[in-house]
Amino acid sequence: MSAPVITSLLVANRGEIACRVMRTAKALGLTTVAVHSATDREARHSREADIRVDLGGSKAADSYLQIDKLIAAAKASGAQAIHPGYGFLSENAGFARAIEAAGLIFLGPPASAIDAMGSKSAAKALMETAGVPLVPGYHGEAQDLDTFRDACERIGYPVLLKATAGGGGKGMKVVEEVSQLAEALASAQREAQSSFGDSRMLVEKYLLKPRHVEIQIFADRHGNCLYLNERDCSIQRRHQKVVEEAPAPGLSPELRRAMGEAAVRSAQAIGYVGAGTVEFLLDARGEFFFMEMNTRLQVEHPVTEAITGLDLVAWQIRVARGEALPMTQDQVPLIGHAIEVRLYAEDPGNDFLPATGRLELYRESAEGPGRRVDSGVEEGDEISPFYDPMLGKLIAWGEDREQARLRLLSMLDEFAIGGLKTNINFLRRIIGHPAFAAAELDTGFIPRYQDQLLPTPSELSDEFWQAAAQAFARSQPDTTRIDDLSSPWANGNGFRAGLPKEITLHLSCEGQDRALTLKAGSAQLKGEYLSTEQDGVRRQHRTIRRDGVVYLQWEGELRRIEAYDPISAVEASHSHQGGLTAPMNGSIVRVLVEAGQTVEAGAQLVVLEAMKMEHSIRAPHAGVIKALYCQEGEMVSEGSALVELEEA
Repeated sequence: MSAPVITSLLVANRGEIACRVMRTAKALGLTTVAVHSATDREARHSREADIRVDLGGSKAADSYLQIDKLIAAAKASGAQAIHPGYGFLSENAGFARAIEAAGLIFLGPPASAIDAMGSKSAAKALMETAGVPLVPGYHGEAQDLDTFRDACERIGYPVLLKATAGGGGKGMKVVEEVSQLAEALASAQREAQSSFGDSRMLVEKYLLKPRHVEIQIFADRHGNCLYLNERDCSIQRRHQKVVEEAPAPGLSPELRRAMGEAAVRSAQAIGYVGAGTVEFLLDARGEFFFMEMNTRLQVEHPVTEAITGLDLVAWQIRVARGEALPMTQDQVPLIGHAIEVRLYAEDPGNDFLPATGRLELYRESAEGPGRRVDSGVEEGDEISPFYDPMLGKLIAWGEDREQARLRLLSMLDEFAIGGLKTNINFLRRIIGHPAFAAAELDTGFIPRYQDQLLPTPSELSDEFWQAAAQAFARSQPDTTRIDDLSSPWANGNGFRAGLPKEITLHLSCEGQDRALTLKAGSAQLKGEYLSTEQDGVRRQHRTIRRDGVVYLQWEGELRRIEAYDPISAVEASHSHQGGLTAPMNGSIVRVLVEAGQTVEAGAQLVVLEAMKMEHSIRAPHAGVIKALYCQEGEMVSEGSALVELEEA
C-alpha cells in the first residue's frame, strides 16, 4: 500500500493551537487551510492561513463542532488531511470516522482508540482490567441523580464530578457534601453537553494534595510506541492547568520509567497511533493512579518539545504519512528544564471570570534562546464570549529549573497586555512564589497560597500617583489639553497668565482615582521609560500610550491609567438603579426565578454561559424578585441588568 500523500493540511480549530500547527505545516512545505466562525472571520489563525473557509455561526456548536461543514471545507480547499488541534472535536470518534469515510487523513489516533480512551469511564474500565491502579469512583452508564448519590456515599465526600468525554476543566465540579450534589451534577452535565456534545458524567474520590503528572506517548503504524518523558501539571485553578513543566521535579528515574512503561502498555493495548497523553495522580508516597488518557496533542506539549528538541506536530504529520518513529526509547533526549504558563483573558480577582473585549495593547516578550510564545491573538483583536479564554502560552527553557523559572519571570515582566482583564500578574506571583521556586507542587497550591497569589487590592501610593501624573502628562500629544478633555483650548504646556505653569489632572487606575496638581518642569520621558527617584534610588518605569490611555509599569505590574471627568462620575453613580448585573458578556442558559418570587440568600437566580463555562448569579441577600431583565437563550453584555432584587 502506498504511503498517504499530504501536501495540504486543514486545521479544524482556532486560536493559538491553529497558529502553532500551521507554523510547522508551513515549515514542512504544506499548504495551510483555516476554518473560522463568523466571529473569527478576521482572527489571527484565519489571517495566517494560505486558505480560509467560513463555517458561519458564532457559537462552537454552530461552527467548529459541525462535522459536515469541516469535511466540506477540506474538500472545497483541496486539503488531504485534517488536524483537530485540542478541544472541540479532537477526541470525537465520530469525527475521525467521518474524515476516514470522506477519503481524508485524520492527524490523530484510530477512532477505535478514541472510543476506548476518549471516554473516561471506558478508559478506567480498561485500565482496571489491565491492572493499572485507579482512584475509587463510579464510571457506569446510569446517569440519574440517585445513582450518583449512592456512588458518592460509597466513595465518601469530597468527590469530583467529571465529564466522561471532557477535558480542560469543562464539566468538572468538586462536591463537598450531599446537599451540593444535585445542582453541581446538573450544571456539570450542561457544561459537558455544551462543550463536547455529550452530557455523561463519572465521579471519583477527590484526593488531597496529589500531584498531576502526565506521560507524553507517541506511536506509529509499525507497532512502535515510546514515551517522551513526563510533565508536572499540578498548578491548577478550577481543575484547569495554569502552569506546566517538564520534567516533573523530584521524579526519580525509576518512577519515570515505571510511569512511562505503564503509559506505553495502555496505548499499545488499544492499538494507539500518534500523539497522546496518559495522565496520572501521584501521591506523596510515590504511588500513581491512572486518571485519564487524552487522545490528542496537549496544550502543554511545548515543554516536552523544549526538553527533547523535537517537533511533535512534525511527528504527527510524518506518522500520518506512514513513516516510522525516528528514534528508540533509549534515544529520547532529556535536556534541561522547561516551564509553561497559560495566559487567559479572565479576572483572577473575581473568581477567574472570563473577560471579553478589545486587546487595546498586546506586546509579546522578546524572542531569544530558551524563550517561546505560542499565541493566537494580536493587538486590536476582539476577544469574544464564545470560546475558551486562553490567549496564548509563554514557555521558558533553561539548563536547570531555576534558570527556566527566572527566564520565565523575565518574559512575564516584558509582556504588555491591556484593554481587558488577564491573569498575567497572577502568573507572575505564582512563578515568583518561594514555594514554587522550591518545587513544592500539588493541586492544592493555588488555594493554599491564595492570599499571596490573589492579594486584596491595596491603596495606590502617593509615589505611584505622582509617577502616573508625570507619565500621563508627558505621554500626551502637545495638542491635547489633559486637565480638561472637553476644553477647546488645545495647548497642554501648562501656561496660565499670571500664574505658575501647572495643570490639574483627574486620573483613574484600577477603581481608584486621584486629583493631582502637576507643576510643569523639564522632566521628559526617555523613549518609553519614566525615571523616578526616592531616597536616592532611581528606577526606570515603562510607559505605553494607547488611545488616550497610559500604561505604567509599577512594582512589577502594568497599571492602566486614564483621565476621568469627576462630574460625570458623580452623575453616573446617582443614576445607577442597582440590581444584579452580568459579570461578563455571555448567553443566558437558565432563568430560575420569576417576578414576585421570594428567595433566600445564596439562591441561584440566573445561569450565564461564557467561554464554555457556566457562572451562577446568586441572591446576595434574602428578598423578592422585583423584575427580570433577561430570558433564556438571550446574549447579554457585561454590566447588563439581569435581575432586580428587593430586600425583604
